Amino acid sequence: MDALEQEYKSPFDFEQGVNSSYLYLSPSVIVTPPGSPHVTVTARGAVRPDSITEVGEDAVMSVTVSPSVPTLTEEEQEELRDELLKLEDEVVTLSQVLAAKEKQVADIKRKLGITPLNELKQNISKSWQEVTTSTAYKKTSEGLSVAGQKATAAFTSMGSAISRKFEDVRLQSISNYFG
Repeated sequence: MDALEQEYKSPFDFEQGVNSSYLYLSPSVIVTPPGSPHVTVTARGAVRPDSITEVGEDAVMSVTVSPSVPTLTEEEQEELRDELLKLEDEVVTLSQVLAAKEKQVADIKRKLGITPLNELKQNISKSWQEVTTSTAYKKTSEGLSVAGQKATAAFTSMGSAISRKFEDVRLQSISNYFG
């Protein structure tokens, strides 16, 4: 392991896992270099820089509100936050329902004797059948068949020629021996 790999420490705590509510990894340590503006995240998810960024500063280190986002009143922001919370709750509920349905499917398959190995065999069999009925496979198979026939014919004629040559050599040896 070289020096660069030893020095690097990821800002993300992979042991903690992924924040499933927002689907992003959160840094477990502050990675902002000294002198850079510190970014704070409020409980509702709004991001505000503590200081103004300097010209030439790395864009990754600064987070600002996009100028294309319209300014919302406090009431509109509160409504959007409430809607966001409801949607996040719905996403969690749907994830739980999906997990329950997947468990139900697994139980039914187990009761029917459908194992992952059986499913894999069926998928492979189906895929192979699709491959063998494809036009490309048929053309390739025909081409290889013709090539095989030609190769067989060539080896047969070469074998015959070699056999004749050995026979000639053998006959010549015999005639030299007796002649």
